[in-house]
Amino acid sequence: MYYEPGDGDGHKAAGLPHSPYTAIVGPRPIGWVSTQDAGGRCNLAPFSYFNGVSSAPPMLMFACNGDHTKEGVPSESKDTLAIVRETGEFVVNLATWDLREQMNLTSAPAPRGVDEFELAGLTKGASRVVKPPRVAQSPVNLECKLVQIVNLPTHEPSGTRNNLVLGRVVGIHIRDDLIENGRVNISKVKPLLRLGYFDYAFIDSVFEIRRPKWPMAQGG
Repeated sequence: MYYEPGDGDGHKAAGLPHSPYTAIVGPRPIGWVSTQDAGGRCNLAPFSYFNGVSSAPPMLMFACNGDHTKEGVPSESKDTLAIVRETGEFVVNLATWDLREQMNLTSAPAPRGVDEFELAGLTKGASRVVKPPRVAQSPVNLECKLVQIVNLPTHEPSGTRNNLVLGRVVGIHIRDDLIENGRVNISKVKPLLRLGYFDYAFIDSVFEIRRPKWPMAQGG
């Protein structure tokens, strides 16, 4: 099969009711982003286009896809983007298997002013460097300062705007029992990963492959 995606709807001409793109480019970690506006109101939303982009200094990104130009369309990503623009701060919380239902609840298109922490029965934990609270139940939290917001091409058929948010990690919280022999045992917490369609996965096993040295050994 071959098709050209165009604005993202090319799969329909190929006879596919749903785009396979998000299933192919995955699994992807989930950026569960908490923010707090200037009035002290909190917002919490998951983003499936999320990843780290640098380790020195530590920086990460998440994409807000769904900032609709049409009126009357609620969007959690739009709320998050607006608050990050306003305050320059956010926290990325690790979404896990144990928190899958709460994470899903916070994806609801609630209007601005609705506190998703309360909606999902989550506890706010105090951050150290930034004002937005952490998800206390999450085993890992990354406090971030905004570096840059990049405007991406708009999806013309729907009028959906896309924006890339780059942040610098300024504080890291890790639950103590996850540290084993000086390393984080990530399989112990089963972090959630986003696939295509309505599919998810989680990490429950890890294997190690060492990078080869140069010159590489020849033969067996």
